[in-house]
Amino acid sequence: MTASLIHGLSLAAEIREQIRSVIASWPAARQRPGLVVVQVGEDPASAVYVGNKIKACEAVGIRSQHRVFTADCSTQSLLAAIHELNRDPEVHGILVQLPLPASIDPRSILQAIDPRKDVDGFHPLNAGALFAGTPRLVPCTPAGVMRLLANTGVAIRGAEAVVVGASNIVGKPMAMLLLAAGATVTLCNSKTRDLAAHCHRADILIAALGKPQYIHGSMIKPGAVVIDVGIHRAVSGQLLGDVHFESVCEIASWVTPVPGGVGPMTIAMLLANTLKAAEDTLP
Repeated sequence: MTASLIHGLSLAAEIREQIRSVIASWPAARQRPGLVVVQVGEDPASAVYVGNKIKACEAVGIRSQHRVFTADCSTQSLLAAIHELNRDPEVHGILVQLPLPASIDPRSILQAIDPRKDVDGFHPLNAGALFAGTPRLVPCTPAGVMRLLANTGVAIRGAEAVVVGASNIVGKPMAMLLLAAGATVTLCNSKTRDLAAHCHRADILIAALGKPQYIHGSMIKPGAVVIDVGIHRAVSGQLLGDVHFESVCEIASWVTPVPGGVGPMTIAMLLANTLKAAEDTLP
């Protein structure tokens, strides 16, 4: 069996065009959605990610700002900046680029963001709403994965879904979304015994464990749908996922490529969350 590719690039382009069309039709007197991306330090990878987000905002008509703080800034000074953005009516979305320097407590920063402007969906109130089955702003990567799954037409209700990786950013919210869609979900972590056996049961496998090419074809159930959330740069410069792509393609029915799979969808859902946050402020 040769797996069909789930192309995130084309679906993300459709979503961006829908957002651009909505914003273009707003009355001139209405403030366009505004996103502020906060970056601490000058990590090259973070700078690339932020740059891609800013370009995506510009392309659809979202006003964007990129605020950079020095790596030695204090938690207090960053909190003061977040509180200022919370009060600014022209700012609808606030995103703090992770990871933060070790000297800054990320939990206190993320909890300080107004949950109505939390376009990453990491605030405890947004996480709790997702858990309770009343989602508002959902973490971008899991939301993007659900759109990719929907685009394949694969039935989620009743499916056996396995999520490998239990982070607050991807794994846990991913499990909640799959549960809400009617899947039977197993959430694995770094301590899971016999991970291969769990993976081999999966009709839908989400790989988000942060280890390059860890999920091999021998771990896949024939005909499974495999979503690769990981992204790593090899010494050669090649981008790799958490999935060993070549071997998995021989077993799975659908698989996301790296790059061009989940990554573009994460940014598309960030734009969608920013639009939603702005719409929710309208009278």
